[in-house]
Amino acid sequence: MKALRFENNQLSVAEVKVPRASEEAVVRVLLSGVCNTDLEIARGYAGFQGTLGHEFVGVVEDAPEQTLIGRRVVGEINAGCGKCEGCAGGDARHCPARTVLGIVGRDGAHAEFLRLPIVNLLPVPDSVSDERAVFTEPLAAACGIIERARIDANTRVAVIGDGKLGLLCVQALKAQVGTGVTLIGKHQTKLAIAARRGIETILLKQLSHSLKHCFDVVVEASGAAGGFALALDLLRPRGTLVLKSTFSGTTSLDAARIVVDEINVVGSRCGRFAPALELLRQNTVDVESLINETRPLADGVAALQRAAESGVLKVLLRP
Repeated sequence: MKALRFENNQLSVAEVKVPRASEEAVVRVLLSGVCNTDLEIARGYAGFQGTLGHEFVGVVEDAPEQTLIGRRVVGEINAGCGKCEGCAGGDARHCPARTVLGIVGRDGAHAEFLRLPIVNLLPVPDSVSDERAVFTEPLAAACGIIERARIDANTRVAVIGDGKLGLLCVQALKAQVGTGVTLIGKHQTKLAIAARRGIETILLKQLSHSLKHCFDVVVEASGAAGGFALALDLLRPRGTLVLKSTFSGTTSLDAARIVVDEINVVGSRCGRFAPALELLRQNTVDVESLINETRPLADGVAALQRAAESGVLKVLLRP
């Protein structure tokens, strides 16, 4: 089968063996989505070698249990040991022995087939198209914010970054808690996607000084070097800064400001898939506007190059 691989600091579409079911399910990939994490891995993040990709929708071709065979599914990306305290509680996201689809120790979704434990797979409702279902993983990450920060309808929230993650974060927050959420970004065309959903948007160059220390929670989803400092400017004392971006570089930390203003800094990575699938089923989140183009898997290297271009939101791959 064909797979988009990163090995020896090189991207290529290579022929590899089709995975076998053994104790896990084999899924035929229908669509996969190029994520910023894929781009960062190609820059050295996580030290991963193998098949890239962790956003997908597919059909179960083979599995030890017959119930899911032939079903259209998405899959949680963290595969745990099944024995530790986290796994015993039904949450493999921080299993110390976990593998992560296309990121840590497990070949990913930019391929014709992939393999995951059955427990990781969730059936996709018939009403949710492939083009929407492929957004389940990043939307779940956006939904996961409310697991890490105390947010209700009275919480004033700002999201920094109008890329695909930021756009999913503001929509998920509005759909989940109806909070007063503001998106701050550099691109008017991207901000317009959120504005069409009734979300307040601010162009970064027009950001008013009057908003300094006005927000209870700030979500940094830009991955830009200046995002951390801007977030601290916007947060009220004892506010919460949620970090959503993973990238290969480093950023400076003004520890004194965090101490003096008693800022809570939390990381937020993966979220649970069920809430994301429900939002997609309800059609309360616009993901179609984030798709720039769909390319064949054979053009995978060019697709990643396209995804890295300024202004591009989402590139999909079809095996």
